[in-house]
Amino acid sequence: MYCLELAGDDDAFAACEARSAASALEVAAPGVATARGIDADGVRTLAYTHAASDLIATTDAEVDAAEAALRAAAIDRTGSVAVRARDVRSTTGCSTQTAERRLGAVLVDRGFSVDLDDPDHELRVLFSAGEVDGERRDRCFIGWLTVESKRDFGERRPTDRPFFQPGSMAPLDARALVNIAGAGPDTRVVDPMCGTGGLLLEAGLVGSAVVGVDAQWKMTRGSRENLDALLDGGGEIIHGDATALPMVDDCADAVVFDAPYGRQSKIARHELADLVGGALAEARRIAPRAVVVADRSWEAEAEDAGWTVDRRFERRVHGTLVRHVHVLSG
Repeated sequence: MYCLELAGDDDAFAACEARSAASALEVAAPGVATARGIDADGVRTLAYTHAASDLIATTDAEVDAAEAALRAAAIDRTGSVAVRARDVRSTTGCSTQTAERRLGAVLVDRGFSVDLDDPDHELRVLFSAGEVDGERRDRCFIGWLTVESKRDFGERRPTDRPFFQPGSMAPLDARALVNIAGAGPDTRVVDPMCGTGGLLLEAGLVGSAVVGVDAQWKMTRGSRENLDALLDGGGEIIHGDATALPMVDDCADAVVFDAPYGRQSKIARHELADLVGGALAEARRIAPRAVVVADRSWEAEAEDAGWTVDRRFERRVHGTLVRHVHVLSG
């Protein structure tokens, strides 16, 4: 078993993304999930998971209980160690310094040396308290660090790209969306409203072949410029209409797009409802999975287009803007 330290404050959304790299994943306590197995390479690409650890024990959210559990645990490794404890979201009041000192002493008693700078092994201790699905979960998770996600999203801020337009999605969120859609090696991801190419960039960075379509020449040129600069020229950009994609049936593994916001859209001279409904129908024609982001629910239109709505998340961006994330399957 593994424990995963989730990021952000929406555990359901973080868990949805983490399932792309973990099996039998369940939220076990606020900010922490457990999983039967993980794909280490996949975990490295996750936006809303910090790290995954090989689980040694789960106890009450108390330092005494954690110390007792570690003393009783079977340990099959030797060498140097560092203990890192965290009070997840500051919910338990446990002293992480006390936990690190006392659990470190247990390991020293069992033959480990301490190396805080470059240890052979790192013990992660996560204290968490709160409710999950209406049930109180005050727990401590102890595990050997297996893999951490690569936190390099700040290097790709939209304002630092060669081509920028206001309203561009942050790379952290774009990465989560393409992961939920199933992006990765040996997959093809299409964005039929690619804009500045942010979703394509994140899908390409996790290994997907990417195709972007946009009705505005300005956007196709700009997204091409961004992909050339940040994805070493990978990907294909097409000038076209999201409601009539120049692609054959079943040519992609997933479709991801951020629909225009507002009551009407000037893109390809479509009313917004016609544009989104048509794009959903075309997405269903070319792929079995989709993730669609919008400023409102398009569940009815998705179902009319032949999709099953597996999940819909509402994620506040700022002020009154809430992004509705639709997770769709064919």
